[in-house]
Amino acid sequence: MAWIRTVPEGKAEGALVPIYDAAVHRAGRVFGIMRLMSIEPTTLDSSMGLYMATTTHPRSTLPRWFRELVALHVSRLNHCFY
Repeated sequence: MAWIRTVPEGKAEGALVPIYDAAVHRAGRVFGIMRLMSIEPTTLDSSMGLYMATTTHPRSTLPRWFRELVALHVSRLNHCFY
């Protein structure tokens, strides 16, 4: 089994702090998928920007529920529980 070093919420420093704070504000916690990228906050921030732009952006022509449904369907097709 692979092991990836991550930064726990209580140990976040620098650029990671506002990213984790935003996650807690948005979802109530920092999910594991975010912790997997925690040692490289720039990558994590970019990844979250892409996620937000494609699934939650208010100016999208598709309703949010539909965008999230597509994301869920693709995750299931890929056997990914995130």
